[in-house]
Amino acid sequence: MSHPAHPWSTRPETSADTARIHAIVSAAFPTPAEADLVDALRADTDAWIEGLSIVTEDTDGTPVGHALFTRCHVDGAPALALAPCAVLPSHQRTGAGSAAIRAGLRAARDLGENLVLVLGHADYYPRFGFTPASGHGVRAPFEVPDEAMMALSLDPSRATPRGTIRYPDAFGV
Repeated sequence: MSHPAHPWSTRPETSADTARIHAIVSAAFPTPAEADLVDALRADTDAWIEGLSIVTEDTDGTPVGHALFTRCHVDGAPALALAPCAVLPSHQRTGAGSAAIRAGLRAARDLGENLVLVLGHADYYPRFGFTPASGHGVRAPFEVPDEAMMALSLDPSRATPRGTIRYPDAFGV
């Protein structure tokens, strides 16, 4: 089922978005765990990176989607974790999530970031250039299907770290 192209606009979150983002993430997942994770990451000064929490707005300016990139490490070297990505159920499959992810990847590149990691659906994230993290010599700190742990190098001319991912404490892994 295809949807007509939607003129999604995206922007970094502001302090006024906190409750709305919590509502979006809560609505998109079966439990509030992911929404609570966003709040915990926002409070973690070592994990939170200003400008990498991206909101997708509907035409009237209402936030309907969200993608979060936070600091993680691979063998001690900085990388980014993309998690969670959420869209209100009423706006899913319209490109709202993709718009937030693409905006976040652009912002990360502009900040000089390179390696981005995501644990997610192998049929969704490759459209952004993600490939199995194992091909980058990166592994999760827990058992996960190879195709679900993915990595993306924003600047392929730069070397990326190899080793095991260390997530912020809020992830609880």
